[in-house]
Amino acid sequence: MTIIQKRKVVYLREKGESYAAIASAIGVSENTVKSYCRRSGLGSGAVAQIMQAVGEACGYCGEPLHHTPGAKKKRFCSDHCRMRWWAKHPEAIHRKAIYHFTCSTCGKPFESYGNSHRQYCSRACYGLDRRHNNG
Repeated sequence: MTIIQKRKVVYLREKGESYAAIASAIGVSENTVKSYCRRSGLGSGAVAQIMQAVGEACGYCGEPLHHTPGAKKKRFCSDHCRMRWWAKHPEAIHRKAIYHFTCSTCGKPFESYGNSHRQYCSRACYGLDRRHNNG
């Protein structure tokens, strides 16, 4: 491969082009392009990271995204990838509905997410309070 071809490979890989598309564009075999990319650190993982940083690839699997003009930019290619990503990154969830209470049974302070009417810190305290009040 010539220096010009190598530069074109780097440019096209950073744009997210496949090995086959690059090979046909510069006139060499697909295996030649794959070998050069592997040796130069332009494998599929490196390209996916570049595309994710730019917002052109799925945040979970790295597949190229197809954006609709005038619509909000996508982060994931499918619901499957979106749910998997959020399941692996619970720290990224911005929880706003956190409530602070004191347990009615033991008096211990506790937090509740999403339920503003909670009274007990655990099922054990709920059971104790229920047994004491019923008899």
